[in-house]
Amino acid sequence: MIIVMNRGASDEAIDAVCERLQKEGFVIHLSKGVERTIIGAVGDKTRIDRSNLEALPGVEKIVPILQPFKLAGRDFRQEDTVIRIGDVEIGGDQVQIFAGPCAVESWEQLIESARAVKAAGAKILRGGAFKPRTSPYAFQGLEEKGLQLLAQAREETGLLITTEVMDPRSIEVIAHYSDILQVGARNMQNFFLLKELSRVNKPILLKRGLSSTIEEWLMAAEYLMAGGNHQVILCERGIRTFETYTRNTLDLSAIPIVKQMSHLPVIVDPSHGTGKWQLVRPMSKAALAAGADGIMIEVHPNPSEALCDGPQSLTPTNFEALMEELRTMTRMMGKTL
Repeated sequence: MIIVMNRGASDEAIDAVCERLQKEGFVIHLSKGVERTIIGAVGDKTRIDRSNLEALPGVEKIVPILQPFKLAGRDFRQEDTVIRIGDVEIGGDQVQIFAGPCAVESWEQLIESARAVKAAGAKILRGGAFKPRTSPYAFQGLEEKGLQLLAQAREETGLLITTEVMDPRSIEVIAHYSDILQVGARNMQNFFLLKELSRVNKPILLKRGLSSTIEEWLMAAEYLMAGGNHQVILCERGIRTFETYTRNTLDLSAIPIVKQMSHLPVIVDPSHGTGKWQLVRPMSKAALAAGADGIMIEVHPNPSEALCDGPQSLTPTNFEALMEELRTMTRMMGKTL
């Protein structure tokens, strides 16, 4: 449930409500807005009489949360969540571009990609060090060596880095090197992994599962937030349908739907969403028009020789052209890129 405090409620009144709820076994989450403080209480609502809560000093009203996702929903927080890492903001009036190769293959390949996306205006470098693949014989990534190369690229370019975490046993080493930890589509409902990541004090980029509903996606975010990590970025990357022309079906309708249901920032991955580089430019622009807070794009200096996902990767030249188009769109929308 949500306890809405009166405008100007004192800290003492807020603390008294929190203490009462905690005494009854509720987990408390405070959301201090510009005008009001909202207390989110997750637990067994039968353990406390609603009228007793409403009688406490400073309480304006109590609102039940009907959605199964409590902390990720708009009922808990009306304002959009903006995630800040240094001077980079994800959400709000900034549109962020996550760009780079699908997999870290070598220092030369990575630094060329990093310099190219930096020059074009991206602020976040993506690159896989641990690569989950359908085939056990496919390239599986450079693992910790790949993480070290990503950290070197960050030091040289100033870009933030994001990379995927697949296994709870690798969280510590990936968190040591990475600014944002990515949960891939195949791991969206790996609840043991999500529980461990909920204790990491770094943003988590949560990709939508291959065949997951929007509610299931938000419930995965709830696992992260219930454990204490509210720095969650949602990523639509296409879902599996009967259509075979594209790699996946990019569900752009999910963007405004999630924006209505949740306060979390939403980005879109048109590279995995389509699987074809020719479709990345139009789908990136469509995602931005639909309200996405950012775009994740695969960029490789030589896609024809890429060890992973070359057909969906843009060349640096094509990426630069797309960035110019997105820059024009963001200006028209009153945002910055």
